[in-house]
Amino acid sequence: MIISRDAGRVEVLERRRLSITPAVMPGTNQPYHFAKNLNIPEAEEYLKSCLTASKQAALEALHGLVGELHDRHYRIVGSAILLASAHGLRPLATILASHALIHAAEGEFFREAFSKACEEMELPITGFREHDLDEDMQKVFGAEAVQIREQISALGRSLGPPWTSDQKMAALAALLVLADRQNSSRIHH
Repeated sequence: MIISRDAGRVEVLERRRLSITPAVMPGTNQPYHFAKNLNIPEAEEYLKSCLTASKQAALEALHGLVGELHDRHYRIVGSAILLASAHGLRPLATILASHALIHAAEGEFFREAFSKACEEMELPITGFREHDLDEDMQKVFGAEAVQIREQISALGRSLGPPWTSDQKMAALAALLVLADRQNSSRIHH
């Protein structure tokens, strides 16, 4: 999702799902689900290869998106990624033994693929823990945070479905990145 904010008005410039699961490798949609049927050394090698392929797919998708926005005279100033509440992953054998941990690991896997792609593009990336997002909004926007949340919620009417809580949180995180970049440019220029 690409967000712009000008004169207090939030606009979604682009909203799409970027596929980063290469079809050439089996199981890339759910790599840890696939890896649970492998022995640990094979699973480690598979996940490493899968991450490399997913990062490359993310890089290609992001290059395309940035190029499209450049053609529309927009410049990407940063990226936001929503982080899970958990702190770090457990050993692979422990993950593969738990369906819940497999899902958590897959979320981390795809966040890492996008993060590495952003780093390679030298696109600043900021992570926000989902459970801290309200507090971050309050710190950055103060009393205006309530109005911004209402604007984000209302965007669903004009954009149409889906406009889920995940998408709303991603939009809020993107606005925090924009605010940070705007404040940084005021300080440095």
